[in-house]
Amino acid sequence: MEILSQIRSLKPLVHCITNYVTANDVANALISLGASPVMADDEREVEEMVCMSNALVINIGTLNERTITSMIKAGKKANGLNIPVVLDPVGAGATTFRTQTALKLIENIKFSIIRGNASEISALVGDDINKSRGVDVNSKSAELGVEEMVKRASVLWKLSKSVVVVSGRIDIVLEGNNVAVGENGHEIMTKVTGSGCMLSAVLAAFAASEEDIFQAALYGVLAFGICGEMAMDLMSDRDANASYRNYLINELSNIDDSTIELRKMVRSNLEK
Repeated sequence: MEILSQIRSLKPLVHCITNYVTANDVANALISLGASPVMADDEREVEEMVCMSNALVINIGTLNERTITSMIKAGKKANGLNIPVVLDPVGAGATTFRTQTALKLIENIKFSIIRGNASEISALVGDDINKSRGVDVNSKSAELGVEEMVKRASVLWKLSKSVVVVSGRIDIVLEGNNVAVGENGHEIMTKVTGSGCMLSAVLAAFAASEEDIFQAALYGVLAFGICGEMAMDLMSDRDANASYRNYLINELSNIDDSTIELRKMVRSNLEK
């Protein structure tokens, strides 16, 4: 696969309706990757902005009533133009409003990719035992095995017909009978606010540059995890999570297709 080369050739414009906690890091991650970010969430301009874009990311991290209308308008416009749309259901399961909004978005918009952690994906398929702690993974969800999370991702795929990405210690990518587990990355990535938001935007750039959405999602996950490993290699004894954040964004500009092929750790075609 040469998706990174395609991204850097196309320079896709990724329209992000994202949260204000991580917007700057999301923008810098896209720029480092070779894409172009635009942040616009007013309902008076989102449809026009989508018309100029190659992909759309909808992130509910700092959810409010005003932007829900913008999200639905932008998503429907993107669907009409056959532009890939990525949903990041940040904190789904933490509150009724947040969970119901994510489900409302899935009902109204055809998403190419839905990416969440184990708690968020569980909440979207009605798992009440795994109450999300904001954007963090609930301890019960973290203990779920690969087979159980594959089952839950499969339920969400049947509901949405979207490629489902469950990110965490390992990453699951599922579309129907196609299932892959990526094992790249480093645990310090969980200590950087916005790492998941950056990943969702990266997936949008990959989806804008590759027609096979399953492969785009898989290689996006692998690329981001490998960048996480390469960033860790740069850490000194005095460095901590703030330094790691900068290294991670930097490595998105250094990674190439040959590095993905060399370093990727992935298992495919697991039984659900």
